[in-house]
Amino acid sequence: MANKNLNAAKTAKKDEFYTQMADIERELQHYWPHFAGKVVLCNCDDPYESNFFKYFALNFNQLGLKKLICTCFDGSPVLGGELLLDFGDFTDEPKKMAYKVEITEVRDLNGDGAVDLADVQYLLRNDRNAISLLRQHGDFRSAECIELLKQADIVVTNPPFSLFREYIGQLMEYEKKFLIVGHQNAITYREVFPLLQSNKVWLGYGFKGAAAHFTSPYDDIATAGDHKKDMIRVSGVNWFTNLEIPKRNEEMDLTCRYTPEEYPTYHNYNAINVNKSSDIPCDYEGIIGVPITFMDKYNPNQFEIIWRGGDIEWAETECPFYTPPSPQQAEKFKKQDRTWRIQNPYLLDKEGNAKVVYQRIFIRNKHPQTI
Repeated sequence: MANKNLNAAKTAKKDEFYTQMADIERELQHYWPHFAGKVVLCNCDDPYESNFFKYFALNFNQLGLKKLICTCFDGSPVLGGELLLDFGDFTDEPKKMAYKVEITEVRDLNGDGAVDLADVQYLLRNDRNAISLLRQHGDFRSAECIELLKQADIVVTNPPFSLFREYIGQLMEYEKKFLIVGHQNAITYREVFPLLQSNKVWLGYGFKGAAAHFTSPYDDIATAGDHKKDMIRVSGVNWFTNLEIPKRNEEMDLTCRYTPEEYPTYHNYNAINVNKSSDIPCDYEGIIGVPITFMDKYNPNQFEIIWRGGDIEWAETECPFYTPPSPQQAEKFKKQDRTWRIQNPYLLDKEGNAKVVYQRIFIRNKHPQTI
């Protein structure tokens, strides 16, 4: 199903999707051993609005963090020249300015016997070394934000969807560990897919039902159900990471067996089509086309990723199992379906009509059953 919320946001370059605390807590519970003694950077996060900042501030001591750094893009509430971080409402209209927050300790400063957001608020109001304005608008690509990136051990945030290619590219350039939110369509990006294929990046544990509800100023126009008041629903959302997690080593339990009738071969690729990852045949030795959601189950010890369907340059110059249709066939298929493309994997029905499948990744089972 097309994701109207995401498509509308990308078209308008709207990137204000604020992750729920429950989603952050659910995912981060699997990564705690990675954070001891580390500097964590949240470089797309206004502490006034970001649950990433609140999560790491609240769990600073339990995680054993060395430092927490947060930056935002021209988005911090400023009133009368003073930064107001009370995590509450403003009585006056605030200005917008970019700033950074750096925390090296979180203590029970108000003496109530617990470390909570009230202590973080007290720290930021009274320790002028913890908070300062940025000069270059807080863009993660700015020189001053890159200097902060160099200090970081792990980056955790929800970066702008429209800038995901640039964002993950920067993390790889500076060889940073990270856990970030992104849409599943990013799996097929030319800049991202090779990272997944080469096992430099993989998917985390994910959101419930592969859908997330974000706090956002945009209207919720998703056609799917499961809506929440004052939130926007985005389907197909994932966590992308290069932090080791047990999930990576979990093998899929394959129970299906190959038959030509149940697993037709594409007309233009010598590969069989599988519509659901759970239907991958356990005994097939050849190349298999699977949905991009397969990456959520991918184990590099169990499968080999060949490449992605729909890449015409790869198909025509590097793919040994690709056969383009004849010009006559191509013209016929185009008339039948205006969405048809020569490089996209497609099947033929009984009448010889082309049926394009959704985006596919080509894989091979490393250990097919022989009995």
